[in-house]
Amino acid sequence: MKGRDVYIVDGARTPFLKARGGPGPFTPVDLAVQCGRPLLLRQSFSPTEFDQVILGCVNVVADEMNPARVAALRLGMGSEMVAFTVQINCGSGMQSIDTAYRYIRDGGSDMILAGGAEALSHAPLVYRREAVEWFGALAGAKSLSQRLKLFTKLRPSMFKPVIGLERGLTDPITSLNMGQTAEVLAHLFNISREQADEYAVQSQLRLAKAQEEGYLDEEVLPAFSPNGDVFETDDGVRPDSSTDKLAKLKPVFEKPHGKVTPGNSSQITDGASWVILASEEAVQKHNLKPRAKLTDSNWAGLDPKIMGLGPVMSSTPLMQKHNLKLADIDLWEINEAFAAQVLACLAAWEDADFCKDVLGLDAPIGKISQDRLNIDGGAISLGHPVGTSGNRIVLHLVNALHRTGGKRGIATECIGGGLGGAMLVERV
Repeated sequence: MKGRDVYIVDGARTPFLKARGGPGPFTPVDLAVQCGRPLLLRQSFSPTEFDQVILGCVNVVADEMNPARVAALRLGMGSEMVAFTVQINCGSGMQSIDTAYRYIRDGGSDMILAGGAEALSHAPLVYRREAVEWFGALAGAKSLSQRLKLFTKLRPSMFKPVIGLERGLTDPITSLNMGQTAEVLAHLFNISREQADEYAVQSQLRLAKAQEEGYLDEEVLPAFSPNGDVFETDDGVRPDSSTDKLAKLKPVFEKPHGKVTPGNSSQITDGASWVILASEEAVQKHNLKPRAKLTDSNWAGLDPKIMGLGPVMSSTPLMQKHNLKLADIDLWEINEAFAAQVLACLAAWEDADFCKDVLGLDAPIGKISQDRLNIDGGAISLGHPVGTSGNRIVLHLVNALHRTGGKRGIATECIGGGLGGAMLVERV
């Protein structure tokens, strides 16, 4: 369906803040407001002019049910503003853009604020099933003797907390956690530990350079905590990273010979991101300056054990649909869940058997040049707040295309549960 043109006219995000052993200073809505307020203030129109607000969020905290609506109200967008939250694991921030894109393309809306917000440091600790059953039995006890009998069955081990984030990052179908799925891909595509570490160092050094050169100044807006602390930059970056240092880290998921370590994996992080999408009519009405046209999007499903190939499975049909080759894509943003996972995607596109047997192609897609891929680093150096990352990579792709003069780019990501998402954008 052709529909109306849809433009990205502006966007901003918070610094991504590494989780450090306890709840960070911001909840998901706090983060959404921190970058949303200055973003809206720099617009020429009132915040009430939006038709909808759509926010991706995975780990919703109990005090912020439907965080999109809570954020919209705190941002002064009016009590009549329709706002809803979307969740597709790591793709949630991209799903918010895609949903907005389709509303505008099909004529249902003219201007939508679409974002992602995640505070992984606020992921809950939960009771074990035995403890929940014990509390249930206690609540149903009819007499003092029944209660006393229950207390004799109480064991301290019942109340050892379960880390909610750990369970959330474990696939319920395969029982593999996300790091183990990366190990599967490293094995299938012969990705070495050295290759993964080299890629991780590259991510760190690229982000460090981007910060030093001011490439992110327009994109990243400072966040201010209630106690007055100011957060201005992504704080997980390690400018002194080296392969020698990373080689000292031990595998986490497949000991002792695995390829995935804390150094070549994405970081557990808090952060939020917004983009403003508008129709041609809204652009003219508010005298806006579009930065990019959102050309198309595509989603794909695959075996959860190899979920890391989601970028390949979602991006390839997108390129085929628009008769594009790798040479036609000036920049790529592939979310760096794990270095081995990104490298496996690159290897799959170069593998003749994979392209023939899995993608149904007569020849390999080809090689993506490293100078077109994640040119300012990615989730290994930035962090991966799961509900936000898909939004960030689209926002940054637009900004990077403008800085480099590129015409066309693809933002894509793997998604826990065996999914992939991709978006094709063109610089205006």
